[in-house]
This record gives sequence, structure tokens and C-alpha cells, in this order.
Amino acid sequence: MTVSIEQYPAPGDGPYAIVTGPDGAVWYTAVHGGSIGRSRPGEAAVIHRLEADCGPTIITSGPDGALWFTEYRAHRIGRITTDGTVREFPLATPDCGPYGIVAGPDNALWFTETAVGRIGRITTDGHVTEYPLPVDGAFPSAITVAGDALYVTLNQANAIGRVGMDGTVTVYPLPTPDAGPVGITAGEHGSAWFVELLAGQLGRIDPDGTITEQPLPDRTAKPHAITAGGDGSYWFTEWGANRIGVRTADGAIAEYDLPVPAAEPHGIALGPDGALWAALETGHLARITR
Repeated sequence: MTVSIEQYPAPGDGPYAIVTGPDGAVWYTAVHGGSIGRSRPGEAAVIHRLEADCGPTIITSGPDGALWFTEYRAHRIGRITTDGTVREFPLATPDCGPYGIVAGPDNALWFTETAVGRIGRITTDGHVTEYPLPVDGAFPSAITVAGDALYVTLNQANAIGRVGMDGTVTVYPLPTPDAGPVGITAGEHGSAWFVELLAGQLGRIDPDGTITEQPLPDRTAKPHAITAGGDGSYWFTEWGANRIGVRTADGAIAEYDLPVPAAEPHGIALGPDGALWAALETGHLARITR
């Protein structure tokens, strides 16, 4: 494995989440500087500035050929086209703290509202519906699509939620207490894989609600985000250990140190070039070739 580092043009902006866009580039949020970036190997990054303190957090490709993202501090959902045109949709619930976002199987965007314990749905023309969670103080975080449902990490409820297309939420408690689930991604056969930040574990939930967990070699690594590698592997960031980890198709786990000290790796995604890309909050992007 080889890790190459790309300097973000404004290091203090804090690259946070990353995704492959419909234009064959990687797109990422800069949570501290209030911007959306676009990058390709060998090309200068393009930076699209937003309101400075809006807190763009998670970003995803939408069903309409645009990128959609959450503005955690401004309590809005944002949309940016590949030519850089931005539109923002304020949410009706005050101080809701939108965080995770994903394109659903119904051609709408689904997102989490961390501070008020709700799941939101926004159509591509901006119509918003909100669904309350059946547990209080759950702090819903990342969200993904797996099979015919959505799965969400309930960080403070120590559980995974399964969200039906009608907004019905079923809660599945984790076997390990106080595990702190955060990142989640679609797996094989309708399953979803997630990381447990506080327990230092990977987890998998099957469509029937069965949960299995796998401890990492370093239980203090604080895994934050996870993505499928396209070959049966799952790649994840270790925020607390300054590493990138991978669970291979045979279940083995390998970990790789980042060449930038204290890089604070957060988001990770499979890039259009077949490499893994990670957003490092201290001001870099990491490109991992296999």
C-alpha cells in the first residue's frame, strides 16, 4: 500500500468528509473554513466558498447529478452542481444539527438531525419531511443505504437504527456497551458495516437485525468513518491513532500509519481512480493505492 498526500489549499479549513462525484472527481467538505473542494490527481484543487461558519460536514452524490451536503452549524442542507452552483435549504427545526446524508432508493436525500433525534428526508426540489426516532437523546450520526432500507448509527443510544421508506425506525442495540458508533457504509447482501469510535471495533448488521462485532488490534484507535473497497474489503479511518485501516475479504485487519503527524483522519471513500481517499482535518487529503 502507498499513501500520497495532497495539501489542501487552506490548511485551517479542515477537510472532513469525502465522496466520488458524478464528474469523476473527489469532492469534500471543509468543516472549519466553510467550503466544498474538488480534486483530481495531478490537478489543482478547486475550492467553492460557502458562508464561513456554516460547518459543511458530510457530502454525498445525489440522484440529480449534483452533490448534497449537510451544514451542521447553519442547520441547512446544501446542494452544489459540478460547475459550482450552490443552493441551500434551511431546515424548519431550530438548532437541529444535520450531520449524515445519503441518497435514498426513492430518489430523495435522507439525513440525520443529531441535536433533535430525527431523520430527515429532502426531495431534489427542496421539500423536507422529518421523522422522530423512538428513543430520546440518540444523536443520530452517519446514514447509509443497504438493500431496501437505510441504516443509521445512533451514537448516544448505542444502537443502529433501520429506517424504512415510510420513516419507520427500528432500533437494534449494540452488544458492546458505550461503543459510540459513528461511520456506516453499505455491505454485501443488504448488510451494513459500521465503526465503533469508543469501543475500537468494527460492526456489521444484517437485514434481520443480527449484529456482529470485530475488535481492532488497537482498541484505542477511535475509528471514525468506513467505506467499502469494492473487492470485499472495508477501509476505515483511525482518528485517534493517525492511521488508515482495512478489513480484507478474509476478515484480516491491517493498519497503516499516515505520513503526516496528528493528521486527524475523518472521511474516507473509494475514488474514481480505484484508490481510497481520506480527508485529514489538519489540512490534507490522503490517496491510498493498493
